[in-house]
Amino acid sequence: MSDLEDSILPPLKWLSDQNPPVPENIRDWLMELGSMTLRLKKYCTCLEVQQQRECFITRDKLKEEAEHLPKSTRYWLREVILMGDNKPWLLGRTVIPQETLLHNQTLMHLGTTPLGQYLFNSDKLTRDYIHIGQQGALWARRSRLRLTDRPLLLTELFLTDSPLYLQHT
Repeated sequence: MSDLEDSILPPLKWLSDQNPPVPENIRDWLMELGSMTLRLKKYCTCLEVQQQRECFITRDKLKEEAEHLPKSTRYWLREVILMGDNKPWLLGRTVIPQETLLHNQTLMHLGTTPLGQYLFNSDKLTRDYIHIGQQGALWARRSRLRLTDRPLLLTELFLTDSPLYLQHT
């Protein structure tokens, strides 16, 4: 596999406190603590998931994501495009250590169900942090979530047509 085939996500630049401040309307979206799926659904009549890739990968395929997850023999990878009214709104990449799957095997069989729809129906979901990033003019976020106290990493890149870029958020 070439580097370009490793992920649907382009390389992202993760911001630190030294970076210029994020515009408040953008920050409000990126720091959303609830379900991004529910928030996006308010802006369309049809929100759908287009599956791009679901498979097990090894730690060497994680690159910088590895520093955010515990060592595991393998990880479940799910990459999707979230479409709002047939327009691509968000690229999503979820990496789940095998140990997290032991009590959450449904995560491997979500199909076209949005991840947030499953996660936010659990009373065992917590979030460790949200990191804000960019890819050119596009905004991204990375969250380490815990389901039944086991970690998973979710990275989301908001595409040009995403309602995140509307001024009246």
